[in-house]
Amino acid sequence: MTRVDEFRITKVEAWPVVLPLLEPFIVASGSMTVAHNVFVRIQLQNGAHGFGEMAPFPDISGEDQAGCLVAFPSAARSLLGQSALHWRQLAHELFEGTLKVPAMRCGLETALLDALCRGMGIPLWALWGGADVRIRTTDVTLPIGEIEQIVETARRWFDRGFRVFKMKVGRDVEADIQRVEAVYRSLPAASFVIDANQGFTADQTLLFLDAVHRRRIPVLLLEQPVHRDDWDGLLHVHQQSSIPIAADESVRSLADAERLIRDRAVDVFNVKITKCGVMESVNIVNLARASGLRLMIGGMVESRVAMGCSLSLVLGIGGFDFIDLDMPLLLALDPVVGGYRYEGHELHPWKTPGLGLELPSDSLQTVVIQ
Repeated sequence: MTRVDEFRITKVEAWPVVLPLLEPFIVASGSMTVAHNVFVRIQLQNGAHGFGEMAPFPDISGEDQAGCLVAFPSAARSLLGQSALHWRQLAHELFEGTLKVPAMRCGLETALLDALCRGMGIPLWALWGGADVRIRTTDVTLPIGEIEQIVETARRWFDRGFRVFKMKVGRDVEADIQRVEAVYRSLPAASFVIDANQGFTADQTLLFLDAVHRRRIPVLLLEQPVHRDDWDGLLHVHQQSSIPIAADESVRSLADAERLIRDRAVDVFNVKITKCGVMESVNIVNLARASGLRLMIGGMVESRVAMGCSLSLVLGIGGFDFIDLDMPLLLALDPVVGGYRYEGHELHPWKTPGLGLELPSDSLQTVVIQ
C-alpha cells in the first residue's frame, strides 16, 4: 500500500448536536439560546480519524442545522476515496461545490485536516508552520441586554482575569452608549472591542464613536458598524474614525477581502472559518498580511472543535492582533475531551496530533457516508 493509499478517506459521518448557552446570546442581527450545530468525523485507511464542526448562525449567515445536513451527503461523497494528502486540492473542490454553505464546508475541511495531521503525527497548528505557538489571551463577549445584568456579568468575567470585553451593540445607539459606559465606569481597568453586527448606519456609527471618545472609553476596535453591503458607509466611517475599523460580515470571501483592500475601507479583517471555510480563511489571512492589514480571529457559536481549528491558525500562521475565541466559555456544556484548554482568559495550546481532542459519536441520527 502506498502512502497516498494509507491516507485515503474511507468514511465520513455527521450528527446533529444541541449546545445550550449559559445566557441568551443577543446581537443586533438576531439572538440564540441554543446552538444547533453538527459534528463531523472523517476516517482514513490508516486508522486515523478527525473531527470537525458545522456551526451555522441563521440570523447572521442564513445557514441552519437542517440545511447543513441536507448539503452534507453530496459533499461527503466527493471526498470518499480521495487522499487527505491532497488536502489543498480537496479544499478547492469543496469550495467550488459548496459556496452557499460555508459552515458545512468548514466542518468537512476541519475534519479532513484533523485526520491528516493525526495520520502524520503533528498538531494541526504545525501544518500552518507553528509560527507563534504560545499561550494567548482572548476577550470575552457581552451580548446586548439590560445594563444591570451586563455590568454584573462583566464583573464576573473580570474576576476570572478578563480585561478586554467585546460588547455587542447596534440596536439602539443611546442605549448602547449607556451600556458601554456603565461597564467602563464599573471596571475602569477594562478595554473594549465594539461589535455592531451591521446594526448602525454610518451616521449612527459616527454618533456612537463621538460619544465614547468624549467619555474617554478605551475602545480598541469597532467591528462591522454598517450593513455588509454598505461599502460606501463603511468607507465613510473608516475615513472619519480615529479608532480602527474591522470588517466581519463584509469579508466573506477572498474577493470581498480584495475589494476592501483596494478601497482602503477598513484596518482589520475579522477572520472566521465558519463564515468563509478553513482554506478560504487562510487565503484571506495571507492576503491581509501581504497588504499590511491587521488581523482578528473570531467565530460563531462554536464548541472547542471549530474554535480549536481557528486557534491553530493563530498558533501556526501568527500575526493576529485581536483574539476573540471565547465562545465555548459561553456554552452550558463542553462535549469535547482534550484539545486546547482555558485558564481564565488564557488559551493554552495542545501538543498532541491534529486537534488533540475526542468527541462522543453515539447519536442515533448519525449520517454515515462510506
